[in-house]
Amino acid sequence: MSYDDVEIEDMEWNEELQSFTYPCPCGDLFQITKEDLRLGEEIARCPSCSLYITVIYNPEDFNEDKSKGKKKGNAIQQAQQPVSVA
Repeated sequence: MSYDDVEIEDMEWNEELQSFTYPCPCGDLFQITKEDLRLGEEIARCPSCSLYITVIYNPEDFNEDKSKGKKKGNAIQQAQQPVSVA
């Protein structure tokens, strides 16, 4: 059973750790990455103790980031036409 259920909006993005974090009672931070969230993971673990939390989030919010990147990539590929060299 998880220690708590936490909304993603209540977590903070940590650039250094490249993950969303939330304070753990032990003094460390629960952590979960964007990639974990894209893969459907909802458990943020504390690296210092056995506690974990369930992250409440909308998976579509993280899938959109991936699809937006694909759209941008496709637009760039379409704009750059291959050139034949003889």
